[in-house]
Amino acid sequence: MDRPGDNHGTRPAIRNGPRSGDAFGALLMECWEHGAEPGRVLELIERDDGYLAGDDAARYFDRPDTWGSLNTWACEKAQGRVLDIGSGAGRHALHLQAAGLEVVALDISPLAAEVCRRRGVQRVVTGTVSDLGGQDAGCFDSFLMLGNNLGLLGDAENAPRILEALSAQAAPDAVIIGQGMDPYQTENPLHLAYHEWNRTRGRMPGQIRMRVRHEDLATPWFDYLFTSVEELEALLNGSDWRLEHCEMDGASYVALLRHSV
Repeated sequence: MDRPGDNHGTRPAIRNGPRSGDAFGALLMECWEHGAEPGRVLELIERDDGYLAGDDAARYFDRPDTWGSLNTWACEKAQGRVLDIGSGAGRHALHLQAAGLEVVALDISPLAAEVCRRRGVQRVVTGTVSDLGGQDAGCFDSFLMLGNNLGLLGDAENAPRILEALSAQAAPDAVIIGQGMDPYQTENPLHLAYHEWNRTRGRMPGQIRMRVRHEDLATPWFDYLFTSVEELEALLNGSDWRLEHCEMDGASYVALLRHSV
């Protein structure tokens, strides 16, 4: 038995739940520091009903020759000056930069932004689209929202504000190239039950309340929106954006939205 005053190492304090912090950036940084080795770092997504989903963080570092058809198609549509929204580890930004396009990588995670810099992305901004607008960043011809980042529209109330912020920074004839997922193409009873729970709360069925977990860290809770193509079109009503084309791959899709002003 240890006696008072014995020092056999300092034990971490016991907490009731995870620490709030940049869990997403921390897992990207750890993955990068270990050479983006597959199977080394797990990203955990926690939903507000207790559902947990995990995936290999190495996917954020995938090379273009390993991408699926949707990511390849999306990047082929990018042109001019590009804003990569929710850039993560910068895989799309680096690819387009190597192709000769001017790219700004934007992510709310400071550590994700640092990973982008370390990997060679030339211009990286930490923050949101609204933050970038306040920095007089100029106009963009293409807005990338890949990796299901149409989900950053958040919900029916927040989507018009995001679309307006993008419109304010759009060059003539600009496009949003955004990836989404139809939440209704599932037979998982846990997902179907969540859709119904959302309906009872007056939320869109595919509106996910979630946070990212890594070790003892968790991001703040935030809303992430999965919609059918028809629901996405409805969200565009009253905005300066219209759906020009949708490239499908099962439940996943990439929508090309054209600035119509």
